[in-house]
Amino acid sequence: MEIRVNVPDELAAEARARGVSLEAYIEELLAQQAATASRGLVQPRTPEEVRAWLDSLAQFSDKIPPLPPTISREWIYQDHD
Repeated sequence: MEIRVNVPDELAAEARARGVSLEAYIEELLAQQAATASRGLVQPRTPEEVRAWLDSLAQFSDKIPPLPPTISREWIYQDHD
């Protein structure tokens, strides 16, 4: 099979820097992607990683203004002219 693609200059430069042909470099990249996909998409996170992610989500939660008791169309568009 032969596939023709436009290769970004960065890929060609990376292949040259590694001292391999562009074709060999792209084959290596595809093999790595296939191996990663066959192992599963995401590795499980440790409890510490999960806690750090949740903390980052809540980082600026104190800056969120409170909601009114009822949400009306006027409240939604209050900042619009």
